[in-house]
This record gives sequence, structure tokens and C-alpha cells, in this order.
Amino acid sequence: MNTELIIRSNSSDIDFALLRDGKLIELHKDRNDNKFAVGDIFLAKVKKTLNGLNASFVDVGSEKDAFLHYHDLGPKLLSLQKFMKQIQAGKNKDYLLKNFKLENDINKNGSIEKVIKAGQKILVQVVKEPISTKGPRISSELSIAGRYLVLVPFSDRISVSQKINSKTEKERLKRLVKSIKPKGFGVILRTVAENIKVADLDKDLQNSLERWKTLCEQIAIPNQKVPVKVLSEMNRASSILRDIFNDSFTRILSDNKELVEELKEYLERIEPKKASIVKHYNSTIPIFEKFGIERQIKTAFGRTVSMQKGAYLVIEHTEALHVIDVNSGNRSSKGNTQAETALEVNLIAATEIARQLQLRDMGGIIVVDFIDMHTSEHRNKLYEHLKKEMQYSRTKHKILPPSKFGLVQITRQRVRQERVINTREPNPNKNGTVEAPIVLIDKIQHDLIRFVNHPKYNGLVLNTHPFVAAYLKKGFPSIQQKWFMEHKKWIKILPRDAYQYLNYRFYDKKGKALR
Repeated sequence: MNTELIIRSNSSDIDFALLRDGKLIELHKDRNDNKFAVGDIFLAKVKKTLNGLNASFVDVGSEKDAFLHYHDLGPKLLSLQKFMKQIQAGKNKDYLLKNFKLENDINKNGSIEKVIKAGQKILVQVVKEPISTKGPRISSELSIAGRYLVLVPFSDRISVSQKINSKTEKERLKRLVKSIKPKGFGVILRTVAENIKVADLDKDLQNSLERWKTLCEQIAIPNQKVPVKVLSEMNRASSILRDIFNDSFTRILSDNKELVEELKEYLERIEPKKASIVKHYNSTIPIFEKFGIERQIKTAFGRTVSMQKGAYLVIEHTEALHVIDVNSGNRSSKGNTQAETALEVNLIAATEIARQLQLRDMGGIIVVDFIDMHTSEHRNKLYEHLKKEMQYSRTKHKILPPSKFGLVQITRQRVRQERVINTREPNPNKNGTVEAPIVLIDKIQHDLIRFVNHPKYNGLVLNTHPFVAAYLKKGFPSIQQKWFMEHKKWIKILPRDAYQYLNYRFYDKKGKALR
């Protein structure tokens, strides 16, 4: 299995495409204007408390106030508040907790009005980004994620990821962390910590402690305006690598030189042997075009998603949930029974559904209507296969067995806005005829004459929709060949999956756009 991370950068945001054996499995966007990423920590101010909801609304600088429920305060809230006051008063300058006396835990079933008040300053962490009309969801139970472990202040607990199955390995990791962990900090060991040496665990722990000290230094600044971000989650590229990087990665490519250097520097810290796989992409062909990502996006994000052998999915979104319908289409198997064909299509669909949930980052309730199966053996086989395919998802999820109606219910944690890409284009043939391509060719030829006869002519490259590119190249002599015979200059034509049907653009041979 080969895993590649392809990164496209432009002025406003950065797109990350994760490929497994050439197939797009994850797509992320890091916006420059995203001020509330999961993991960011803010020094904020309580706006008001609502006893009926047992929650409060907190000003973190978002257009909509953040929501903080009593259960998200964390049992160590009083210890956190006391520590904050000590730092702001200059009584704790090493920012460690070895001499810090913890306060009693707050009541598990208490009332929010008894522990925080309107106008009070509070330290909170974003656990869910703003979605639709809702502000961020926040927690005051802080944690700092590293490569192998998560640092939890005001705790002494050591826990290990449930995905590590070996009891011996769990005991080894707990023993190692116990020997290096500073007093007053708890540690959660991540799945990637399996078989990792103590030196690497300690290095990761020290990096997280440095981030904790950075947070404390920001809190200690006198007379600063609230709300203020006191610790940012690392950039999206580094956080993706932190969470999923493993030995299967064979290539990391970006068209942004600065980002390439950042990623190399990060890999030098976490996996020095793999730093050489990070490379700068430098070509006139857009990076997503080069690796077929643009085409995969267009085929994967529509309402209808095609699968192998004619089967397809229909994905619908409502206010309350997502519904996925599995269809066999023109799928037929001469040698198989109807039951075997249904199982085969359902297994193919389960694999694609797991990919779609990850690709679109769909959260909340998902109901899947598989093709009816009449034997419990087939239903169990489908259920186990879906669980296996979903194991690669880093997002918390739960899958219920098929119901009597053949429906499978999935819940998936929603922490950020769902990835929605509009794959539909306006119909260029509004009057139902086929005049649009001919009109488009006339426009292209008009611009071509202007550029090809320019005194500073430096070669011409035409970028256009694949259908239009095919039309210009078809036949003998093709329109492209006629252009050559007329102007004595060869016009290179490059199909672009990202372009809409009537879009085109001319470039010179150095890749500079012509206007």
C-alpha cells in the first residue's frame, strides 16, 4: 500500500489530497481565515450562563458565541482557574505543576452557575469548529496533542489507545511514560506509539511541554484584551502528518516552497529517515491535474457516485441526517444467484461508503439503505466488512448491525463543516441545440489570432475543458492542425478537469497567463 500527500496552495487557502494507491481517500482545506481550528486554545470571557441548559455562552471572538456545557468544564476546572491566577500574578514562573496543589474536583452533576459567572475569564479549547449558524463548541478540559502522546494538565492518569491490542505492549508503554512524565500531567498514548522507544516518547513529551509553556507565557502577558488565542493548533499539513504518518508514505508533494521546507523540518523531528520524500512540485501543469485528483473530485462529490461494474450510490442530505441508497444499476452476474449478487454489490458499496464518509467528512447520523439480503450470514458478513473498512477513519464513529428493514445506521462525530463541492455546471445549451461549442471555438480563435500575431509571441498553450480539447483535436485535419497550417505555429492544447465546459485560457510556454 502506497500513501501520498499532494498539497495545492493558492493565495487564500491550501488543499490537501491524501491518496492511497492512487485513489483519493481524504480531502482537506486549510483556510487562511480559519480562526477557530479544533485544538486552538483561547483565553475567553463568559457572556452568560443558562441554568436551563446547564451551559454557558462564551465570547471567543467568533461571530456566534461559543457553547460550553457543564460536562465540558472538566473535573479540574477549579485547579485550572487557580493556576491561571497564579500565572497572571507572577507566582508561578516555571509553569510546571510539581509544586502546585490541586483543588477538589467539581461536582459531576452540579450546576454551571455555581462554578462560573458572567464576565469571568476562562481558558477554553475548541473541540468543534463553527458549523452553519452555530458557534464553536468548546471545553475547558485542556489537552495538547503530540505525535505519540497527548498531554493532559492537572492529571496523573496514564492511558493507552484501545486500538493497541497487546496487553504486554500497553504495560510497557505505561511503565516507560511513568518514568518520564512530570508531576501534575496526565498522558494519553496514541495508537502510533506502539513499539516506540522511550527516547522518542520523551522527545515528543518535551515538545508538548514546550507548547504548554508557550501557552502559559501568553496568559502571563499583563493587561491583554480578552478574547485572545493563546495557543494555535499546528498548521493543517503538520497536523495531518502528526495524526496519520506511517511507513506506507512514499511521497509528499507541494507546489509551495515555504510549505515544503516546513514539512521537511517537521519530518526531521518526527521521522528523520523519511524527510527526503518531501519534494517541491514545479511544473506548468497544475498539481491536482497532474495526479488526476481534479477528475476524482468531480466523480466523487456528486449526488450520484459510480462504483465498479455499474453499481452506484445516491447520497442525499437533510437537516437531521444523511441518507445513502445503494443501487445495483446494470450490474449482472450470470453465474451468481440473486442473493450472491446482492451481497457482492453491498460489499463494494460498503468500501465506497467508508471512503465517502472520510472524503466528505460527513458527521451526525448516516442511514444506509443496502440491497435487501435475506440470510443472517450475508448480513453479518456485510456488517463485519463495513466495520473493517471504517477502521481507517480517525473520527469517532459507531456502526449498528443491519436492521430488519436492511438499514445500517452510523453515527460519526462532527467536528468541522462538511466538505461540499458543487460538481454541477450550468447548461451551455440553453436553447437545446449544439451551438455552444461552435460559439466557443469562435471565441477561442479570436483570442488565438490576437496572441499568435503579437510581436512578443512566446509560444501558446491552450487550457480548456477535456470535451472541448477532444473536439479541437479530433479528425484529420483537426482544428488544431488547421491552426498550424494557417499560422505556421503549433498551438499546444491541454485538457483541464477543473475547468467548466465554456472556460478556457491561453498561456505562454513559460506558464504565464495571457490576457
